[in-house]
Amino acid sequence: MFYIRNDCHDPHYNLALEEYVLKNLCSKHGFLLLWQNQPAVIIGRFQNTIEEVNAEYVRKRHIPVVRRITGGGAVYHDLGNLNFSFIEENEVEGIDFRIFSERIAKTLAKLGVQAEISGRNDITIDGKKFSGNAQYQYKGRTLHHGTLLYDSNLEDVQKALQVKADKIESKGIKSVRSRVTNIIDYLPEKVSLQEFQALLLGYLFNEQPIQEYFLAPADLENIQRLVTEKYRTWEWNYGYSPPYNIKKTGRFACGGLEIYFQVEKGLIQSCRIYGDFFSNGEIDRFEKKLLGIRYDREALEKAVEEDELKFFFGSLTREELIHCLID
Repeated sequence: MFYIRNDCHDPHYNLALEEYVLKNLCSKHGFLLLWQNQPAVIIGRFQNTIEEVNAEYVRKRHIPVVRRITGGGAVYHDLGNLNFSFIEENEVEGIDFRIFSERIAKTLAKLGVQAEISGRNDITIDGKKFSGNAQYQYKGRTLHHGTLLYDSNLEDVQKALQVKADKIESKGIKSVRSRVTNIIDYLPEKVSLQEFQALLLGYLFNEQPIQEYFLAPADLENIQRLVTEKYRTWEWNYGYSPPYNIKKTGRFACGGLEIYFQVEKGLIQSCRIYGDFFSNGEIDRFEKKLLGIRYDREALEKAVEEDELKFFFGSLTREELIHCLID
């Protein structure tokens, strides 16, 4: 197994690196990556992004939302969390989490932490989850990666993924929320995350010399291209979501609003607005303005004008409407 050192904290780059190694670097010995992200929400490949994210919370804190190529549920990363990635040739057909999860559990046991593999893809301590795992297979190779909550801000974990109870109907894979915990609370001897990472790395290499693989300049250039063309794009992170219907409601000085959207590939396909407000015109004229618009805050802000709002909704402000539509 080769170790690829990665000190970058940009989630767009880190997910691009994983995909690039999986699809472009070949070694019968496989690769190991240990890496961290700045605060970020990482969405499963088959999820509807808006169903998983507290949009207002992540917007106000400038937390990026990035989709990964593996399935499973949404997770929150910060610099108190350590991620691991194994990229190896397939030893078995189909997805098998246990052969990788057991490596982590056995390594933690050497540090005095008794962890258990729970369900299909979680690792727990005392019934609380600290590691979620996911896999992706490509041309006879497997990417298996997971989180290790070491000393994360668990309040932020909950808030970033605490979605409002608006009515959203889609076929996206829903996250299963579990009680979570940090590894540091169970260590017999507390160490920093950097010290923990070094210990983990040593044990994963069975305390043998660590063989490093160094990326070539061409590799780095191609990874950055993948960042730009995929992982930083709205189309991948939001537009890749499955079709969904959404209902938003709000009560304002002008009256109550009920807004129904049908969204496909991240674009508004239909819009109907109901309520007990008073309008100076036929509301369908306003509804049609929203068709084909991206269902995100920036696009909606550009599409909605103050003068139009006064005509159709009286005293409703632009900020009130946008907040109702997207947050």
